[in-house]
Amino acid sequence: MLVLSRRKGESIIIGENIEITVVDIQGDVIRLGIDAPREVSIYRKELLEEIKQANQEATITATNLGNKLTILKSYKPENN
Repeated sequence: MLVLSRRKGESIIIGENIEITVVDIQGDVIRLGIDAPREVSIYRKELLEEIKQANQEATITATNLGNKLTILKSYKPENN
């Protein structure tokens, strides 16, 4: 991991077209400005982890529903 020190108003460049600027510093909170092409997805890490978790839970639910549907489709009631 590369660790850099930056002051308010200073930036770093990633690749040729992504610039991250320190916009403000208040106590232990740092506000960053990110200038990047529209096709570059940018997420807060904690939000991305929540999205991944929700997607995993949805996949498990869909799989369980699919399994139950298969069981229901194969069910043949006995004739009394």
